[in-house]
Amino acid sequence: MLATLLADQSWLEQLAISHPGAAEILSKSPEEQRSAGYFHTLREICQQPATWIKTAEQMINSEAELRDCVEGIQALVLTGSGSSEFAGDCVLPAIKRERRTVAEVIGGGTLLTYGADSLPPGRPALVVSLARSGDSPESVGAVSRLMDENRNIRHLVLTCNRDGRLADVYRDETGVHVIALDDATNDRSLVMTSSFTNLVLAARSLGLIGLASEYRSTCAALSAIASQLLRLHFGTIASLGAANFRRAVYLGTGPGMGAARESALKMLEMTAGSVATLCDSYLGFRHGPMSFAHQDTLIVCFLSSDPLLRAYEADLLQELNDKELGLLKVMVGENVPRDLVRSSDVVIECPGLSAVGDYDSSVIHVMVGQLLAFFRCLEEGLHPDSPSEDGVINRVVQSFKLHVRANAGDNTLFGNGRKSD
Repeated sequence: MLATLLADQSWLEQLAISHPGAAEILSKSPEEQRSAGYFHTLREICQQPATWIKTAEQMINSEAELRDCVEGIQALVLTGSGSSEFAGDCVLPAIKRERRTVAEVIGGGTLLTYGADSLPPGRPALVVSLARSGDSPESVGAVSRLMDENRNIRHLVLTCNRDGRLADVYRDETGVHVIALDDATNDRSLVMTSSFTNLVLAARSLGLIGLASEYRSTCAALSAIASQLLRLHFGTIASLGAANFRRAVYLGTGPGMGAARESALKMLEMTAGSVATLCDSYLGFRHGPMSFAHQDTLIVCFLSSDPLLRAYEADLLQELNDKELGLLKVMVGENVPRDLVRSSDVVIECPGLSAVGDYDSSVIHVMVGQLLAFFRCLEEGLHPDSPSEDGVINRVVQSFKLHVRANAGDNTLFGNGRKSD
């Protein structure tokens, strides 16, 4: 995808006029990008439209395996750690609606510490583990504990790393299905970008089993919207990254709340904590968290396309205007209401989102969050590929002891040491 963008000289010329700094970033050679510390992250963000098409085809080709996983289940759980858990938040509302079964997102740490007791009632149950590397200690430990408890639980592993522990250890286990996405989705950067959105769309297929045409067309539509987002708003978001903010708020509704969680984490990770972040729903923001919105606060608003939900969102946005809260608002969606746009605000208009619908818009919202964090990282003088210069966080969470009950054996050590999936 990046090569395609670079080959389009007209797009680069337009970008050079609107934002010379962004054009310079794109035009540097791979060697210069590596030296500047953003080679992997830039490619992984920009490759998303192309990788989504490939992931869709892979999941369609895995339909028979997916049918085996969901046949007769009474409960479904999406699990992961860090960003991978938030990927579950993005897709949960659609799966609940389409599968018409009990469905929840439960963090890997909760499964590790509480085991099957943390799962909703109803058996057989399907636990879907989402993971970039599959090497996080709690990811492997949670599956191991649930399998040891053996309470009529099936497992589906969706991972970007076919060589990770989660894929390797359980590949041949009865009751476990492993689907490893294309290696290009296994982001080399510290933070998850294309791995995140591809895991969202891979999990999304669980709600559309037997509806290959609908699933394929949805992913194609998202790919087109994302491509246009990069072409039209790359420079705009680059300018936002240089704005004078020290705090950032991300607001979303339903699946957009998952996008808000992930975007807040991206900004926190990629600025090494120098930008404080908060995420909330529009209705929840009034109940205390609004006090976070100072004059140095960027407020990123992921807008719903549903008229009823948009009405509630608009009420909150008007309140922010009336109270003159925040440095500026970034409003992301289609048909953004111009009467709510202050002179300092920025609109990221995304044609096609209304047709796609809220259940599938989160990957587009997340891309805005990724780009904003990327450019803020550069503004902070950090390297997007490895922004945590002091090693506080790593690509995979460092190994830690997985404790067991005293009468169940000794402490066990899992993982190979490195950031949360």
